[in-house]
Amino acid sequence: MNDMNITSITKAKMLLQHQLDILWENPEKADLVPPLMIWGPPGIGKSTFIRNLCKENDIGFIDVRLAQREPVDIRGLPVPRDDKQGIDWIVSSEWPRAGVDGTPDKGIILFDEITAADSTLQVAAYEFILDRRLGQLYQVPEGWYIVAAGNRTGDAAVARTMSSALANRFCHLEVGANSVSWLEWALINNLDPRVTGFIRYMPQKLFSMEGNRERGWPSPRSWERVAMELELANKKKLDDDLLHILVEGLIGEGVAVEFMAFLQWSGKIPDIGKMLSGEIKPTIPKRPDQRYAMLSAIVHNIRQHDDPATLINGFFDIMLKFSNDWVQLLYHDITLVMDSLGNDDFIEALMKHPRHEELENRIVL
Repeated sequence: MNDMNITSITKAKMLLQHQLDILWENPEKADLVPPLMIWGPPGIGKSTFIRNLCKENDIGFIDVRLAQREPVDIRGLPVPRDDKQGIDWIVSSEWPRAGVDGTPDKGIILFDEITAADSTLQVAAYEFILDRRLGQLYQVPEGWYIVAAGNRTGDAAVARTMSSALANRFCHLEVGANSVSWLEWALINNLDPRVTGFIRYMPQKLFSMEGNRERGWPSPRSWERVAMELELANKKKLDDDLLHILVEGLIGEGVAVEFMAFLQWSGKIPDIGKMLSGEIKPTIPKRPDQRYAMLSAIVHNIRQHDDPATLINGFFDIMLKFSNDWVQLLYHDITLVMDSLGNDDFIEALMKHPRHEELENRIVL
């Protein structure tokens, strides 16, 4: 798999949506639309983006952790026929059935951890994935799409070689951690600004398996958990030493030391809320780590405000004190977040502001 091009989670999500659209627009070709096989290291959000896409489309989602199953869970239970001329199979009720009340017309069946499953389980899944059926008794409904996900053999995770017969049925995508797309996701989903500021400052720390992989190590999944722990630590007024232990347990010792140092320096930037409201004059720190922290804090403060449009003047006062590359970054982040929130009032106030022309002269919009 090393010679495949690495795809970001964002692009993988777009490709999966494309496959769903093809399936739904051409249901008679359900057997011809190839299922996707998502390859990638642990912790980058392979199953999460699939689950989120199902929520966005309001469709069904069945998550099958194949390594935790038995072959009978997939193939069904053999039962002798009454005429003693053979056996029938009782198929699991978890599989979607067309026309049955409570079963969505559309959805995704995800065979997760498929590369961690032993050969007997992979064989049990062949017919389901290859032919979209189980014997003569079960057929996957036309509106349901099949996806598989797994780790590569070089990821230091449990992974077995996939058979050529099964591999040839899939359209294969290899996904990796991409700081740009992850940061956009983190901004839209309002992760703690100290985490987004740190990853902006050190994007190489978003994902790294160079440390002790039997302990915590940095990944998109673990950084999301760090953001949650930071928020809870603020509410509970957790001691910094205890917070450090939690962070280290999630992302490892080396990165935790760097992140905690970043928190200390970022805590020394001027009060963003007072600068946005015009109570104090904007001051731009010289240290790049503090600047990244400041940009994330500006976006977070505006987002959390009851009436963000009232902060436009202060926002321009701060933004235009930065050099052009920082202005470009801040403008991108605030418009991304406000657009995702549907805050048209803020976007309109931004575009119509008297100093917007000055902004246009400094960056490419």
